Amino acid sequence: MAGLATGLLGIRLLAAAWQACDAGVNASANGLALLCYGAFLTLLALAWWGTALGYVGPRNAAAALLAGTAGSAVMVWAFIAVLGVPHGYDCST
Repeated sequence: MAGLATGLLGIRLLAAAWQACDAGVNASANGLALLCYGAFLTLLALAWWGTALGYVGPRNAAAALLAGTAGSAVMVWAFIAVLGVPHGYDCST
């Protein structure tokens, strides 16, 4: 469940960044890209949370929760940093 939430958060933040920068070809192309990128992020987060809860969780639940949350935050940050400005497009000007 936490992996799915991480994927949805990443998709929502990336969509907002693209909308703010007015980047992309059109809505359908952006939607398909978000679907593909979001699926990858979700699978990566599911693997991370599964590893954290499966290996660390039985020994220390608090450490597993902290590791899962920190890992998800890093994944979403990297996801937005890499894909937030496609092809180096700078929307700050």
